[in-house]
Amino acid sequence: MTRGGLPVLIACSLLAAVLGTVHAFSVFLEPFEARFGASRASVSLTYSLALMALTGAVLIGHRVFARWPPALFVPALCAMAAAGAVTAGYAPTLAVLWLGYGLIFGAANGLGYGFGLQLAAQASPGREGLAMGTVTAAYALGAVLAPALFARALTLGGAVAAMTGLAAAVMITGLVAAVFLARAGVRFRKPETGAAPRQLAAGQFIPLWLGYFGGVLAGLMVIGHAAAIATALRPGGAAWIAPAIIAVCNLGGSLVAGRLSDRIAPARLLIGLPLLSAAALLILIVMGRHGGLMPALGLTGFSYGAIIAAYPAVIAKRYGILDSPRIYGRVFTAWGAAGLAGPWLAGYLFDLSGGYRTALIVAVGAALASALAALMQARDPSVA
Repeated sequence: MTRGGLPVLIACSLLAAVLGTVHAFSVFLEPFEARFGASRASVSLTYSLALMALTGAVLIGHRVFARWPPALFVPALCAMAAAGAVTAGYAPTLAVLWLGYGLIFGAANGLGYGFGLQLAAQASPGREGLAMGTVTAAYALGAVLAPALFARALTLGGAVAAMTGLAAAVMITGLVAAVFLARAGVRFRKPETGAAPRQLAAGQFIPLWLGYFGGVLAGLMVIGHAAAIATALRPGGAAWIAPAIIAVCNLGGSLVAGRLSDRIAPARLLIGLPLLSAAALLILIVMGRHGGLMPALGLTGFSYGAIIAAYPAVIAKRYGILDSPRIYGRVFTAWGAAGLAGPWLAGYLFDLSGGYRTALIVAVGAALASALAALMQARDPSVA
């Protein structure tokens, strides 16, 4: 990592870590249910809205990333995220909670994640994969650390204290990141004025989208029900360990895949990772009741973390670092679709069958479909 790239990577990783707390929202389900007298589904919609806003922000973010210097853009979007968190903390109604956390915080989250991911790659020529993997891992780290901190804040002062604390952490992180970015003197680069942006034909974009969708869907079907799967396969065990193992292995997968994307052929990576996910899911099906539960869940988390780090890195290398924000924004809609469909589909299949075996078989199919889509990309002579 170059001297200029390192402070940028630190700034982007700090930003990603504090924004990754969005995936710890489940801690707030019961407190907000009690406050508003609302159903679990109504409160859960807050998280769904946040994911939708996050996806939309990543999709259109490339239009605004270069308009301001990073040292100004980052604290501004952190102020937006903090405003959303404070609005959620003091929300008098469920609708205001949806507005504050679901829409405002979610949109700021997507802008920050997409911006940090792409800026870190731009500042690390030749090591884009390492930079993107590190930022993705930092995002996962936020989700690992946040539940315990939120739980403590909820005990001390309820949702107001937790959301206010989140807002303060986001603002402080934004200011610290701005210092690193200002010292690096970095600017977000975009394609030159008048240069025609690279367009992907449907034959290129569709396999790329389906590959990402299938790989992410397979992981999220398990991640969204990790504790319940552990309870179903090993009754009486410490089910809370399952999501913790998945989160830690998710982080490790992001780091490893980021590094590998700089070293091995992209096609091998995009084919191999979903095959690894399918193998983990098969172990879960066959050996989940016989000692293979936690290793299989850990391998599933590792594969998921690796897939979400590999795709942006591969896109940056295949299509160029300046066109990457726009192309990745379009492909990232696959993650949004999988985020909405995966956990729901696993729950629906559980209700139909009374267990998770059918859902896990479907997840294996999704992973294999992802590998097949990546194979189709590899056979396209126009893909580098």
